[in-house]
Amino acid sequence: MIKEYQTIQEAVGPLMVVDQVKGVKYEELIEVRLKDGTIRQGQVLEVEGDRALVQIFEGTSGIHLKDTRVRFTGHSLQLGVASEMLGRVFDGLGQVKDHGGEILAEKLMDINGEVINPVARDYPDEFIQTGISAIDHLNTLVRGQKLPVFSGSGLPHKELAAQIARQAAVLNTEDEFAVVFAAIGITFEEAEFFMEDFRRTGALERSVLFMNLANDPAIERIATPRMALTAAEYLAYEKGMHVLVIMTDMTNYCEALREVSSARREVPGRRGYPGYLYTNLATLYERAGRIKGLPGSVTQIPILTMPEDDKTHPIPDLTGYITEGQIILSRELFKKGIEPPIDVLPSLSRLKDKGTGAGKTREDHAATMNQLFAAYAQGKQAKELGVILGESALSDTDKIYARFAERFEKEYVSQGFYTNRSITETLDLGWELLRMLPKSELKRIKDDLLAKYL
Repeated sequence: MIKEYQTIQEAVGPLMVVDQVKGVKYEELIEVRLKDGTIRQGQVLEVEGDRALVQIFEGTSGIHLKDTRVRFTGHSLQLGVASEMLGRVFDGLGQVKDHGGEILAEKLMDINGEVINPVARDYPDEFIQTGISAIDHLNTLVRGQKLPVFSGSGLPHKELAAQIARQAAVLNTEDEFAVVFAAIGITFEEAEFFMEDFRRTGALERSVLFMNLANDPAIERIATPRMALTAAEYLAYEKGMHVLVIMTDMTNYCEALREVSSARREVPGRRGYPGYLYTNLATLYERAGRIKGLPGSVTQIPILTMPEDDKTHPIPDLTGYITEGQIILSRELFKKGIEPPIDVLPSLSRLKDKGTGAGKTREDHAATMNQLFAAYAQGKQAKELGVILGESALSDTDKIYARFAERFEKEYVSQGFYTNRSITETLDLGWELLRMLPKSELKRIKDDLLAKYL
């Protein structure tokens, strides 16, 4: 039931207090009609007795309290979904932004989604090929997983995001694959980069883009990832598609949460972020997964920039607790010209063992992954030792490992942002690098695999 009130008591920043309300629900969508007929949208943040605290997406500037009417719609924020969303661009509130005409919605879906019953969840175990060796081989992404990218200010995470969106594919299946891309609080230049890249490479045809720019209201930022995940759930669970959701930058999302929390005068938690930041992020990340009996899936790659490259900052720290691993970009590798600058040693995919091996990638995947990790770690150690003691102090084996680490970074990790390697090409490259080492050092690979591939 739609109700209209003219009892606004207060307006501060994006927030407004409406008195004498009845039957109003949390997160209910509202429409604010100004004296000149302009309509702004918002939603209910809090209800206490007959008083409702609402947030306005466009802010409260220019609102005259006595001449403004507030209309409660009776439902929360919704997204009109349809198959024809593919290839289209929307703003952070789901409005068409590409001059291609309105979408004829097949249904309206609540952007807060429905909780997946844990019993109905299927285990993620199917390999997704991104075409990036450092991910596919060493930190494998599987269908239904949530694997974040931890970046830093100025590092090329947008190029990496575009590369994954362009190249990602599920192998050994005829099922359709789609990408839902959510840009959260990005600059106009970044938005132009993504749009141009998606159009030029043809990735736009199988993608749905939600663009929230830095000059858009902070409140809209909170809705953007939910809009994207709602579209993804529709394509996955109702249209049977494998959907990869890329969200960048989650740090901007958390800053918007902090801004609204501050306006509500809530008691701040760590570094001023609200105490419910963990719970709030979990409501987004836990929307990834597979459901038994349904062919589709939602896989997530959230991208966040760590303030001051600090892994212990609340945003990466809490994200790491909720998700299944992390891909970490290194400033040191970036300075060396390594593209993408993925730091493989601290990076981790907790589900990598589930999506690899015979029938999924290749029988030698796990063994070569372990051997490359070990050899690169030893090579970095040898290089650091050489810097401190001088190269003459290194043993012959240490010198080989040091050369191995150099080649590993330049040939294996640094493949550029437009090279799409199949998993077979990546594994073969791994063997080529391992041939540098004495056979006696290859202790993590079984003899039958050495005989077959070395």
